Amino acid sequence: MAPQYAPSLRSRLPPLLLFLQTGFIVIYAFYTDIEGYVKERDGNTFSNFYPEFQDVNVMVILGFGFLWTFLVRYGFSGAGFNLLVAVVATQCAVILNGIDSWYYRGKIRINLRSLVDAEMCAASALISIGAVLGKTNPVQLVLMALLEVSGFVLNEWLLHTLLKVRPLKDMRLHIFGAFFGLMLTWILHRDGSKQQFEKEKFGRKTGLFSMLGSIFLWMFWPSFNSVLVDAHTPGRKLDAVCSTYLALAVSAVTAAALSVLSSPKGKVNLIHMHSCILAGGVAVGVSISGVHQPWEAMAIGFTAAVVSTIGFRYLKNHMLRAFQCHDTCAILSTHGLPGLLGWLAQLLLQIRDCDNHTMAIRFAVVHICTVLFTISLSVAMGIITGLLLKWNIWRPSQDRKCFDDQAFWEFPRLAVRK
Repeated sequence: MAPQYAPSLRSRLPPLLLFLQTGFIVIYAFYTDIEGYVKERDGNTFSNFYPEFQDVNVMVILGFGFLWTFLVRYGFSGAGFNLLVAVVATQCAVILNGIDSWYYRGKIRINLRSLVDAEMCAASALISIGAVLGKTNPVQLVLMALLEVSGFVLNEWLLHTLLKVRPLKDMRLHIFGAFFGLMLTWILHRDGSKQQFEKEKFGRKTGLFSMLGSIFLWMFWPSFNSVLVDAHTPGRKLDAVCSTYLALAVSAVTAAALSVLSSPKGKVNLIHMHSCILAGGVAVGVSISGVHQPWEAMAIGFTAAVVSTIGFRYLKNHMLRAFQCHDTCAILSTHGLPGLLGWLAQLLLQIRDCDNHTMAIRFAVVHICTVLFTISLSVAMGIITGLLLKWNIWRPSQDRKCFDDQAFWEFPRLAVRK
């Protein structure tokens, strides 16, 4: 029997990328303008804001790029497709976020703040990639990113229009990305996932590169959370940095302890470490507006690590067996559950600080409606995107070619002589 090769993407990927890039160039040529010689909208000049932009850029490109390289035969795709999706999604998000500016001013203003906002939208798509990592081709990933970024921006506009609120992007990107990815992998379920895919394995070298990505994310997460804080309030950025660092430190220690406790052999699981140590940063980033004391951040980080580690150990397999939802990187445990925990912590802390009971009730109602609306829209967009990506026109890989770089990358030494 002749060997089955992965379907060629020559007639799919190049036309899609060239069409998108040409369209972006035309839109940027006629409808955008770089905003120079003025202060950013939060009062920061270029020299003050550029380090924060650089930190976010490192997280998006290097952090997530290396984080997705833990699969033994999917390192090229994990890092390479992460970069491809990130730059496409960022260019798209700059346009979508600037529609209001275009409508009122005639031009989309581009500055460091708009680039950071766009990269945060792209981060939501990168989180969702973790759920379908190894089971989709680059054409599907690019289309997924475009649709998710559109849904993410639409969610912000609807919340501002209907509920008159502007929640932090950090709250929405983790929750939106996690539930979008879960619905996507549920719709794109493969029969091969009932039993572990042949090439879905964890390697020592790839695990080291993946841990390097986690370290990048861990180091720069305080900057990521501080960007979201209003700089007009004195001391708030410093509070955000300190609170995030403490939460990350506590979650790293707790994840190591629980990893050993949950292991039958009493050893540390590297997969737990490179994912669950970030849970504190996720949770405290969502609740940053309500955290004012160091112990609050540490308590949130501790609880997030407990929830994330236990979920990573047990929830992933139960999701597959009960709901046929194969979450490759367990993004529900890494981003979804810590994000919901941070949302709950913010709700409780804000109610505690309210002196007026009427205002407390009103805040609770709006806060609950915000998260329910975000989850509902992410689930709906995930289902729609999954149904679209399920079409055979995108040439999905066979089960036996999942988690394999050879399906998409050239390896001269492994070339087959005909």
